[in-house]
Amino acid sequence: MKQLSGLDASFLYLETAEMPMHVGALHQFELPASYRGNFLDDMRAHMATRIPLAPALRRKLAWMPLNLAAPVWIDAEPDLDEHIVGITLPAGSGLAELEEQVGELHPVLLDRSRPLWKFHVFDGLEPGPNGEKRYALYTQLHHAAVDGQAAVALAQAILDLGPEPREIPTRPARERKGQLAMTEMLRGALSNQLDQLGNLVKALPAAVGALSQVAAQTAGGAVSETAASVWSRIKGNGPMGGKSVSNLGLAPRTRLNATVSDTRAFAAVSLPLAELNAVRRRHHASLNDAVLMICSSALRRHFAKHGPLPRKSLVAAVPISLRSKGDTASNNQASMSVISLGTHIADPARRLAHVMAASASMKATLGSVKSLLPTDFPSMGVPWLMEGLTAIYGRAGVADRIPPVANLVISNVPGPTVPLYMAGAKMLTNYPTSIVVHGVALNITVQTYNESLDVGIIACAQAMPEVDEFAAHVETSFLEFKGLPVAPEPVPARPARKVPAKKAAVKKPAAKQAPAKKAPASKAVVKKTPAKKATAKKPAKPVPKVTPKARASAPTAKRSSR
Repeated sequence: MKQLSGLDASFLYLETAEMPMHVGALHQFELPASYRGNFLDDMRAHMATRIPLAPALRRKLAWMPLNLAAPVWIDAEPDLDEHIVGITLPAGSGLAELEEQVGELHPVLLDRSRPLWKFHVFDGLEPGPNGEKRYALYTQLHHAAVDGQAAVALAQAILDLGPEPREIPTRPARERKGQLAMTEMLRGALSNQLDQLGNLVKALPAAVGALSQVAAQTAGGAVSETAASVWSRIKGNGPMGGKSVSNLGLAPRTRLNATVSDTRAFAAVSLPLAELNAVRRRHHASLNDAVLMICSSALRRHFAKHGPLPRKSLVAAVPISLRSKGDTASNNQASMSVISLGTHIADPARRLAHVMAASASMKATLGSVKSLLPTDFPSMGVPWLMEGLTAIYGRAGVADRIPPVANLVISNVPGPTVPLYMAGAKMLTNYPTSIVVHGVALNITVQTYNESLDVGIIACAQAMPEVDEFAAHVETSFLEFKGLPVAPEPVPARPARKVPAKKAAVKKPAAKQAPAKKAPASKAVVKKTPAKKATAKKPAKPVPKVTPKARASAPTAKRSSR
């Protein structure tokens, strides 16, 4: 028995028919033209061997009495006939039909009496260029069980590096427990609550110190200096100068900031990863900066057409991973920050500078408090409170009236950069699907896979039905980013400072010339005396003649200087 953390359980309490809380992906697979098997059966057989490696797929929820605290995970053997289902599409179907299927399936909630996952296998797809057999898979995993990076670790257990599945060592079957006794569950819940309270008390001194440090940095302008240095590096003395960017403040209201319905629209697009990396390196940008820039440009195009385009910059909510390196636990270890996208800036170069400065500002602010962001907290009474508030929030349409903090979610999940296989089939694409909530009706999640950056766009179908058009804007924005001229770098200025400073100081033979001047000192004095007389006579004669010439030449000097 393992009780869910406060963060994991919150995804259960927030879930409604309008806000499904599962994540997943749309994958396309390819098999040789000579393949004659049944891919659905092969998929079930393959998953039967991988279930022992995937704890998130072989456990289900057990609820606390009266729903007083967070539920617990208990072992459960999944029925693969129920968890892996087949769907036959019209012959010759392609990506457009798959996107439509994801839009219809995504709002369907997972059965909470079973392990919280489901796979949909599609056949009927158009074959590849050489007659290859193609299939697709749409996966659903509840966010209470995994976050983005945990899902990547899960995929590593399920997928293979080659068409020949690797051997999985057999493990002894685990003894399954029956229904947990009420006293056992309550005892475990109470012990967990006491542990959480103790952890909060222990962490309080460190939290106060870190918050004081952040306040001091903000007051001293440390965050602004970091952002200003980015501006200077990208644009030099350009039109934005050394201006800093702040991510604080409310977002402008758009049609994305509304109460969402129980309908979804999904679109996908792939960008060439090698080209994207080459372009962003030329601009000294991170991959995340490039993703934010491309999304910003696509949003500007979308709102310029479907309007209105806000005068104030749109703001993205950005998930921040709190996971330690190498941690593959099946749970959630993430928080959320916000970042200004610069959608109000027409010039792409200035918009990129804005995004990079905003990103630097966010990292500078988040660095000191990242370790303080909680992933677990006492949950006694929280289920009633959160479920009640969520129901009221949705039914009363609160999201339509309160000022928005963010306009959309943009998530960048690192993924594998090599081709992967499942049940002998090569995976061609990996388009993520994620969550939209009341007040934030658009979610853009990207993940690297093999040689591509795969982009999954999911939205409330009422708030933003034009997701396929938005996917085209993403492609256009990538081309714009690719053609963006690189600002000149002040590289030669660095060696120029060092060379003259040190070599000028070496010229100290002036001390040797001092004794040589002492010998002819008397002669020098004799020569100076007539010189003084000459200088005394010269100013008296030419002064009245030089003055008019100087007046006549003065205007021409000013023009030439202009």
